[in-house]
Amino acid sequence: MSDILRELLCVAEKAANIARACRQQEALFQLLIEEKKEGEKNKKFAVDFKTLADVLVQEVIKQNLENKFPGLGEKISGEESNEFTNDLALDSIRINIPQNILGIWVDPIDSTYQYIKGSADIKPNQGIFPCGLQCVTILIGVYDIQTGMPLMGVINQPFVSQDPNTHRWKGQCYWGLSYMGTNIHSLQLHIPKRNGSETLSQLTENTSSEAESHGFSAVISTSEKETVKAALLHVCGDSIFRAAGAGYKSLCVVQGLVDIYIFSDDTTFKWDSCAAHAILRSMGGGMVDLKECLERNPEKELNLPQLVYHVPNEGASGVDQWANKGGLIAYRSRKQLETFLSLLIQHLVPADTNT
Repeated sequence: MSDILRELLCVAEKAANIARACRQQEALFQLLIEEKKEGEKNKKFAVDFKTLADVLVQEVIKQNLENKFPGLGEKISGEESNEFTNDLALDSIRINIPQNILGIWVDPIDSTYQYIKGSADIKPNQGIFPCGLQCVTILIGVYDIQTGMPLMGVINQPFVSQDPNTHRWKGQCYWGLSYMGTNIHSLQLHIPKRNGSETLSQLTENTSSEAESHGFSAVISTSEKETVKAALLHVCGDSIFRAAGAGYKSLCVVQGLVDIYIFSDDTTFKWDSCAAHAILRSMGGGMVDLKECLERNPEKELNLPQLVYHVPNEGASGVDQWANKGGLIAYRSRKQLETFLSLLIQHLVPADTNT
């Protein structure tokens, strides 16, 4: 297994421990919050915050990777200026990836608002949390600096379950690698359940039958455009779920809790999507530009417009130069995505192709 991926898993768990530790004492935690400056803010929010945990996590990731792989630290970009074991043995496959082609995107604490709010008693809807600490994720994505394609991804969910007696949290980590025809991921052995019975592999096998019956499910942002939500009602019916955090919504697709994560606005960024994109690629899925998909002729353009991570948006400045300008769709199956898009386009009014 790639030594870099092994180290990413270790630093992701260290980062999760920092996130949990910083939330232990509420009064102290409130002293660790500050508003982001202009140029750092996401325009989606009137007020955007970061915490000391954001900064600590990002610096720990950078320093650990630089110590282990000299020169890699300077290729790590992010949102902000312990012993670890996994169900799938990392020694099972040996993969050597040249370090000099790698760039890294880090989101040290995704869904900072939910992290600050600290709600621990939110009930899930069919396994999907609309908000709360469960929506907080730590995202580390590795990409090829020449092609922009994601190669490795780690998503650590620090707040999965809380011990009712000690009030301490346990987390879960997900990873995937897609490189030169090799595709492996952590869910190959550890597979969550959906509706109490189906496994992820069974869901993948059932993709074609789901597509034929149009039984799609999607997770969306609470800020999604009304016209897109109206079109989704025709495609997904009641199986539309709202959730906080771009990382968490992507994770819902990785876990097989939903088929699609769609977002039509330009307020997600490369650090939000790179980790999940790499994991989805390793599973046979991906993450594409929504606007380009809606404008694409599938009969003439065989390649899907995958998001890439190495080139800033022309003419943009600050965080906007790394925004996913055309929106995005995360998916597990290309066939399923193509069917979903054909149905979505039928129900979107023409003006919506410019979202």
